[in-house]
Amino acid sequence: MSNLFTRNRLIGFSFAVFIAAIDQLVKWYVIGPLNLRNVRNIELLPFFDLTYVENRGISLGMLQATNMEMGWLLVGMTALIGLVVLVWMMREKILGDILGLSLILGGAIGNIYDRYVFGYVIDYADLHVQVSGATFRPFLIFNIADAAITIGVVIILARSLFVREKDDETEAAEPQAENS
Repeated sequence: MSNLFTRNRLIGFSFAVFIAAIDQLVKWYVIGPLNLRNVRNIELLPFFDLTYVENRGISLGMLQATNMEMGWLLVGMTALIGLVVLVWMMREKILGDILGLSLILGGAIGNIYDRYVFGYVIDYADLHVQVSGATFRPFLIFNIADAAITIGVVIILARSLFVREKDDETEAAEPQAENS
């Protein structure tokens, strides 16, 4: 059984590294070959553009890093959160939970790298809808790391609300069956 848990954690850690690498590869492509930093916007679909944004804050633009010290504070805070997620991931045994946490960890690594290297996070994915001539954005402009973090959080929440309850019910029923 211990080998299974070790295997699951290795899969999770590898997946986190993969997510961070894909995030950085796409960011390199949009600021390198696509030159999005200078072009600023590339229309791809009626509902999706590539739009260059330097995100100097955290989620929803909160805690803007207006100076170098604040920037390093954000690097430290996000690194601490990443460390907590890594420890949590190493304590989990079920692959579903580990994969949700690995999405969060991989996304955090991608964004921490940006903050460390550039002083801001590179965002580029611009999902929008035209309604009566007005543009509606259900999300702020984001990147793969942000999407991975969001999906990971949804997986963890869904599993904690729905899957664990079933596991608890199964465990509660097993001792009664053994006593019969």
